Amino acid sequence: MDNVLQAKKLKDDIQTIYEALCEKGYDPVKQIAGYILSEDPVYITDWKNARSLIAHINRDDLLDEIIRAYFENK
Repeated sequence: MDNVLQAKKLKDDIQTIYEALCEKGYDPVKQIAGYILSEDPVYITDWKNARSLIAHINRDDLLDEIIRAYFENK
């Protein structure tokens, strides 16, 4: 898979995880931050397969994408 497709899949997966956390009433920022810091999957709901999605994302790639999005949208 080329880098453009990988980046799109990562963004789509993060969006799905974010939406699943919101739908279940969690604060997605705190839950994702907790996951990044601890790598404990219990921070992420199983709703919409979000826990499985995040388990397949490299934490470094996740942090890179979050930081990139922050500065691009500033």
